[in-house]
Amino acid sequence: MNKKVDVRELLSEELPSDSRHARQMVRRQLIAETVIAEGSIRIEDLTERFGISLMTAHRDVDELVSRGLFRKTRGIVSAAPTSLIESSDVYRATRQAAEKRAIARTAMNFVEPGQAIFLDDATTVHQMATMLPAKVPLTVITNSLVLINDLKDINDLNLVCLGGQFYNWCNAFMGHVTTSQIRKLRADTVFMSLSAVIDDATYHQSPETIEVKRAMFDSASKRILLSDHTKFDRRALHRFAGLEEFDTVIVDEDTPIEHLSRLRSKGINVVVAEAE
Repeated sequence: MNKKVDVRELLSEELPSDSRHARQMVRRQLIAETVIAEGSIRIEDLTERFGISLMTAHRDVDELVSRGLFRKTRGIVSAAPTSLIESSDVYRATRQAAEKRAIARTAMNFVEPGQAIFLDDATTVHQMATMLPAKVPLTVITNSLVLINDLKDINDLNLVCLGGQFYNWCNAFMGHVTTSQIRKLRADTVFMSLSAVIDDATYHQSPETIEVKRAMFDSASKRILLSDHTKFDRRALHRFAGLEEFDTVIVDEDTPIEHLSRLRSKGINVVVAEAE
């Protein structure tokens, strides 16, 4: 029999960053998963389930509603029928965290001092942020507001912030203004991740995201894909690029051997990141 997880006990445990924001992100992700699993739930029930005040529950729900994930009507929150649920940074932030850290550590082997690099808004790429100070001086170009906030105070790191239309659900800037700025730049390497790998090609749910990633892809000399094993089991609508178009594909140790063998037989440069 599976042991029932006490959410309040989980949230009281010390998180790696030991920060109020990290706890808030974990709680909101748990709320998101609960609503997605049940379809709809009374906000008052969330207060009991998560051991939080009614005000906090409304604040968490309002944030998730603002990102297009849910609808809130007369004290009931329900899942919105949208593919943005999988894309939301709230939903993605704590998924496969250990695998993402391992992949990010391996990605740092492809960063050299003095380079200019593109970092997209993917949560796997975000894991590289704490590791970048060891590689300065660097120029980092990004559309991610989360990365901008994390990197802005690093000495000897030249931060180029891409503007444009702000998309709340992914905490990033996208659209015509963003892609126009990218196309005027040239970088040594782009590090990116996508939602799914289907038939050895990458896919994403959001066409706006695809456009920004494509601009970065075309403006970089080297292309590095960061992809944990779950991406091989997911589906997404919009095709981005075949795996053979990337210079390197970094995966984690849980990636099935049949995938690794197939990709390598096609001449795709696959690197397996070692776990912590």
